[in-house]
Order: sequence, then C-alpha cells, then structure tokens
Amino acid sequence: MMRKQIFHFSLFTFTLTLLSCGPRVPSEYMASPSLPEIFPDYTNVTIPVNIAPLTFEMSGEADEMVARFTVPAVSSTDNELIVGGDKIQPDGDDWRQLVQQAVGKSLQVEVFVCRDGQWMGYKPFQIYVSPDSIDAWLSYRLISPSYVSYEELTINQRCLENYDEHVIYNNMLCSEEMKGQCINCHNYQQYNPERMQFHARQNLGGTVIAYDGKVRKINMKNDSILSAGVYPAWHPWLKLIAYSTNHTHQSFHTVNPNKIEVFDSESDLIAYDVEKNEVTNIENDPQEMEVFPFWSPDGKSLYYCSAHFEHNDSVDSGLDVIQHAADIKYNIYRKSFDPNTMQFGQRELVFDAAARGRSATLPRISPDGRFLVFTLAEYGVFHIWHRDADLWMMDLQTGACRPLVEVNSKDVESYHSWSSNGRWLVFSSRRDDGDYTRPYFAHVDKNGKCTKPFELPSADPDFYRQFMKCYNIPEFIKSAVTIKPQTFADVLKKDGEPVKYVPCLSK
Repeated sequence: MMRKQIFHFSLFTFTLTLLSCGPRVPSEYMASPSLPEIFPDYTNVTIPVNIAPLTFEMSGEADEMVARFTVPAVSSTDNELIVGGDKIQPDGDDWRQLVQQAVGKSLQVEVFVCRDGQWMGYKPFQIYVSPDSIDAWLSYRLISPSYVSYEELTINQRCLENYDEHVIYNNMLCSEEMKGQCINCHNYQQYNPERMQFHARQNLGGTVIAYDGKVRKINMKNDSILSAGVYPAWHPWLKLIAYSTNHTHQSFHTVNPNKIEVFDSESDLIAYDVEKNEVTNIENDPQEMEVFPFWSPDGKSLYYCSAHFEHNDSVDSGLDVIQHAADIKYNIYRKSFDPNTMQFGQRELVFDAAARGRSATLPRISPDGRFLVFTLAEYGVFHIWHRDADLWMMDLQTGACRPLVEVNSKDVESYHSWSSNGRWLVFSSRRDDGDYTRPYFAHVDKNGKCTKPFELPSADPDFYRQFMKCYNIPEFIKSAVTIKPQTFADVLKKDGEPVKYVPCLSK
C-alpha cells in the first residue's frame, strides 16, 4: 500500500512540474524577413473585441510552433500570451483577457517554427482589435457542395464568442427512405431568433414560421401566385414577409469551371401577412424575373433584382433560359412602400448592371441605410456557382459604386449579411479551395471602407481542411434560437395552414 501511495505522489509532483514549464520563445533562431504562411490566414486582420480565439497552423510542415501575442502599447506584467505546440490554440480565458487590453490597438504576433531541430523566427504581424463588437451568434446551412447528398443537411448556429455550435433543424428528421426533404432560406426579423422562418420542400413541404413562441407551418401554394415563397425578407417591424416565388432549375456543365448552373425560368414577388395569413402579388410581370427582395432599414422601400426576359412560346421555358443563360442580366430596383396603407409604389432603377454587361444579385443594405452591398457576376442569378462573382458596394447617399477589392478574391464571393451594428459584414467565399463555401468577416467603417477579411475561427485550425460541408446563407442573430429541432419536426409533420389570397397592393 505504501509503495502505491508513494508512486501517486511522485506522479502528481512530476505533472505539476510539467504544467509549470509551459511553452517558451526560443532564445536562438534564424530570422526570416517574411511573414509566416499560416492557415487560416490571420495576418494583419481586424477582429471584433468579442471574437473567439484565433487558432492557426503553418501551411507547410512544422515539427513545433510557438507564438507570442503581445500588446505593445500596454505596460503590464500580463500583456503577453505565449502559446506552443504543433498548432497555435490559445486558451479562451487567456485570449479574452489579452484582447480586452488591446481594444482600439493591435496585438503583435511573433511566430517561431522548428523544423529538423532548427528554429525560424518570422516577421511579426498585427491583429487589430476593433472596439466594435459583433453579434454573438451566426446561423447557416451546412450542405455538401453538390446536389447528390443534399438530404444530409442542417441549419446550425454557432456562438462567435467561443466554438459552441448547435443544430437548429436537421433535415433528416422528416426525411424517409423514399421521400426526401430539403430545407433552406432561414431568415430573421431584425436579428431576433424568436422571429424566424425557413422552408421545407418535397416531403412534408411548407414554410415554418416562428413568432414570439408560436411555431406554425404555412402552405403558401395558391393558384393566384407562381409558387410558394422562396427567398424571404422580413419587414423591419411589421408582421410582413416579402418573398420571391420561383420556378427554379439546374443544369450541369461538362467543361465550364462553374460546374452547375442554377436558374429561374419564372419568378415574381409576393408579400405574406403573418398575422392575417394572407398573401398578395407585388410584381408578376411575365417578362420580368424578380428575385431576392430586401427591405430598407426604415421599412419604406423594398429592394430587389429583376431580369428582363421574353420567353419563346415554342420552346420549353426552362430550355429557353438555358439556351440564353449568358444573356440574362439582373438589375437592382426598389419600390416605395407605405407602412400605414401597406401599398407599394412603382419600381425605380437603382443599379443598371446590364448596361455594364453584368448581372447583380443579393442586395443587402447596412442598418444605417447608407450602403448597399450586392454580388456582381457576368450573368445569371445564382452566383454561388460563379467563380467570377465579387462583392460590390453602392453609397446610397452619393450613388458611387465600386468593387470591394479589400475583401474579394480570385474565387467566389457570394451570400452576405450585415451585423446589427452595421460594422461587420459576413460573406460566403470559396477562396480556400474553390469547392467549399466558408464564412469570412470584414470590418466596415463609417465611410464604407472594409478591412482584410478573416475566416470563422475554429477550435482546431485544421478543421476546414477536413470538414466536407459548405456554409450556406450566413445570417447574424443576437442570441441563440432556443426552439428544439424536434419541435420544428413535429410542426412540419402536420398539415400546413392554407393562405388566403388578396389583390395586389401596388399603386
């Protein structure tokens, strides 16, 4: 018994000794004039004060790494953090303590790498810590990058202040062996997780709407509208959702690097009254294909995209669009809206992309109403599959418009959303490998200038190289959705409430 106790005591003492050592910056190393090539690339980025720890590793081989984070402008005994191992993974509490000291300043990061017994010290880089916080949660759809296994998808939410992730709804809860389901287009009213909606298509299809604790399934199909609602936009305060209604198709390329073409043969705009369960047409010109509605923050204008296309009656509508896909260009329009009378005005042209030989989609307006960000590509409507797609910004005060060169890459930039304080932009990008969309964040100052974007931090920096799912439709929310996935599934298994059609409210 005594020998056993002595062994435990010795082991405990040895463990304490190991823990007390910790990583150390090498005293001897070769100095490199270059920045370290790390993944993800967090060199010289701007981050919000409340972001989770940034973890990274070397892009190439490394036997060991040490990183020293310091706040040079702060003179204290705890103004530095040293992290070591084969990857750099700061402790959450240590990270938060250090970042708080760097608000409005920069963290300096020195990276040292050991290869074959030789240490190399790289040129230090900065991480600027903005005093502008970011919304605590981000929601997105996780889906494979092809439509072969689309059923295995979820709507998830991730806490941006740490690495906690939860499923909002799992598509497999209502999928059966011979009857599949597909969920999409989650959306919130003013970043409120208690007021949200998403669609289910195919088996047990319908629109799920959660509003202040009540969850309903709506059957929005009606003979007077083109289809059930597809792409949604909640009014800032009214119980009103604008949708596009779409007949959507897809074709597959054999030599085109864009791989897949997703397109509409027809599309209109509708409005749905959540309280009255009523639907009405907003725009349904057969020669116009309207899509992607978005409300101005004051609730007095509805922005959207539309392409003029005259169908050849002797050709199938889907085939007709495929044959002319490269010629279909979407412009950005807006319609005035009176919240008191619930009437829409005539459309106004906001951005003439067709005149530039381009196509504009996904208009998103900053919460202060000043900046309009959209995606621009050569043609078409579904730019997530177009490698030339970039983000552009229009100043709605001056009309000036420019590409966001600060955030664009050589690959796809597509779906984007503003944070509730208007200081952060999240967008989908395929810059890592060309196949998987992942969320990137950029700070936007009061003049519309963006900083170098950074990738959503993960606990393990190698995570994105191993995870074979796309992050689709990133949307900020102020807090977590608390409705259980099974609650949504139970509602979906019921019959949807049929909507009532009322006449168009346009002037």
